Amino acid sequence: MVSFVVPVHLHGVVTIPARQSPVMLLRETGGERRWLAVPIAESDAEALLSAKEHVRHSRPSTVELLGRVLAEFGHQIVRVQVTDLHEDTFQARLVLDTGAEIPAHPSDAIAIGLRAGAPTEVAEAVLDVAAVQLSIIDDTARGPSEDEDEEHQIAEFRALLESAVPADFDDLPER
Repeated sequence: MVSFVVPVHLHGVVTIPARQSPVMLLRETGGERRWLAVPIAESDAEALLSAKEHVRHSRPSTVELLGRVLAEFGHQIVRVQVTDLHEDTFQARLVLDTGAEIPAHPSDAIAIGLRAGAPTEVAEAVLDVAAVQLSIIDDTARGPSEDEDEEHQIAEFRALLESAVPADFDDLPER
């Protein structure tokens, strides 16, 4: 069984300039506050951002539709889990109130989970091999406010992406 001890939240979606492809940024909500950059398809970026911003469409998106179908059948998504990194591909699943576990692409699972208000967890083993630590500043020794520190870390990450060359991403896991 995979241990899910690391709660995360979707911080946002950015595009890697060298590849012109989006990644979703997950951030550990406590502890080391590590970042996980998961490559996603361009079409998934819009679904994630709509779910994060709670945008409702006049005609439901696939993500909204799935949530409505589950609710209609009396089921709830209780959590989203990013379970593994296998052959450079992140694996995820939705966990229902019945205990059922439904495999899904991480971007789909997180978008669905956001719509359902379900927390997201990442396996410690996934963070151990794929997390990016943007700052060695200890969050408990606060200098600037948490928002300023987070903005600084985002700026560092963007600068890292902007200075990257295509070869830097040769080993980046695929979706």
